[in-house]
Amino acid sequence: MKVAVIGASGAMGSRIVGRLQRDGHDVVAASKKTGVDALTGKGLGSALEGADVVIDVTNSGSFGEGDALTFFRQSGKNLLGAAKTSGVRHYLTLSVVGTDRMVENDYFRAKLVQENLIRSSGLPYTIVRSTQFFEFFSGIVNASAVDGGLRLPAISVRPVSADEAANWITMLAVAAPHNTIVELGGPQSIELADLARELLTATADNRPVSLDKDALYFGVALPPDGLLPMKQTISGKLSFHDWLTQSIAA
Repeated sequence: MKVAVIGASGAMGSRIVGRLQRDGHDVVAASKKTGVDALTGKGLGSALEGADVVIDVTNSGSFGEGDALTFFRQSGKNLLGAAKTSGVRHYLTLSVVGTDRMVENDYFRAKLVQENLIRSSGLPYTIVRSTQFFEFFSGIVNASAVDGGLRLPAISVRPVSADEAANWITMLAVAAPHNTIVELGGPQSIELADLARELLTATADNRPVSLDKDALYFGVALPPDGLLPMKQTISGKLSFHDWLTQSIAA
């Protein structure tokens, strides 16, 4: 099967490319580094030519940094147009659990626009909404730094290993399209504050962690379960604790 991975040089894209290659698929690893620009459309036609599947893991900034709306709207239109022209049979994109609950944040509002473009495109598709990846939690936790400590909202998360997420995305991509949203998360929910404490302890970071009823998650007020999958379909097996222990030992 010929699979075009758009955003192939990123943390998730590179994992997906590796898994596809190990499984024996014909992989086109497309990114700016290979001369393919989803935002301008440069190189998309040749990258998607003859592709059976497109995996879209393009990204713009992080949680509101940069003009996310312009990026996801324009790159989405370019990618979907090129996919239609090439006769792609399955279009899969990576999104975020809770996207539709966090529209006050520019990044998540832009991701919802991207999802809507895909749903209305007429292409067979799967939208994979994933929870947070273990590997990115340092940045998530540090975003709550205030006056030498961390002030966090009382919310639960269900993070997942990026490697497990990449494996699931790969398997979903080469299977039949779901034509709906599939949610992906880790094996257990954990309070964000507890996760932060474990992470800081493991990295010998002595900053205090406190709960703040007025604290926001990237500018958004959420209920305690606001970041949890609502209809979880797929669950990873590796816990955050086990992943952290393995990472420290490595």
